[in-house]
Amino acid sequence: MIYYICGKSAVGKDSIFQELVKRSDLKRIIPYTTRPMRPMEKEGEEYHFLLEEDFLKLISEGKMMESRSYDTAFGLWYYGTAYEEGYREKSKGFLCIGTLESYNSIKDYLGQEFIQPVYIELEDELRLSRAKAREQGNDPKALEELERRFQADNKDFSEEKLREAGIKKRYHNLDFEKCVEEILADIKSGTERGL
Repeated sequence: MIYYICGKSAVGKDSIFQELVKRSDLKRIIPYTTRPMRPMEKEGEEYHFLLEEDFLKLISEGKMMESRSYDTAFGLWYYGTAYEEGYREKSKGFLCIGTLESYNSIKDYLGQEFIQPVYIELEDELRLSRAKAREQGNDPKALEELERRFQADNKDFSEEKLREAGIKKRYHNLDFEKCVEEILADIKSGTERGL
């Protein structure tokens, strides 16, 4: 079973993901990307960082459950998630993080019974404040990219798209500890179908 963390930019997905990894027996699924590493990121922790030609080779070999690209202020970036044995075993627990689009693709690939969404949300004003703090001092194009991501989020996470994806439960990340505890409790109690 894959528990799939998703939500708009700067809602705290990465922090929640890392905390769930620390406090559970869920195995991390590490996605792939061609974007450059951010400060403090390390290969194989948040992402496997690949050159574009290596990423496209994985797609052509049929090893990706989902892949997508974004035309960013820095150029074209690819993201994707590779298939591994065990993802279709309900007795095994995995944790993945990504977009609603990638969640839907993996759900279509594996089947709904093998993946559960964990949708994180936060008010736009707080998201923007967090995102600006994270990008402060980075490349001047970072603010341009931040604006692009926020505009894309409004479309990518529209109420209609959330309904179509079957998102039933939302976790509000105003209080980090409370949010993490609620997710862990839902996973542990077996109420995943209501997520």
